[in-house]
Amino acid sequence: MTLTMVKETLMFRWGIIFLVIALIAAALGFGGLAGTAAGAAKIVFVVGIILFLVSLFMGRKRP
Repeated sequence: MTLTMVKETLMFRWGIIFLVIALIAAALGFGGLAGTAAGAAKIVFVVGIILFLVSLFMGRKRP
């Protein structure tokens, strides 16, 4: 795996973690924690998508 792929995987993992936290907090009652976790999940998800698109369009470079 390249460094970019590792970063993308890490970003998506954090996005999923924040999403799960938001869903658990929502199940327990919508409050400040649910809103914060959902907002963080959205930010991490968008950053991950942007990194994915950049790496997709930049293509692979030969060493």
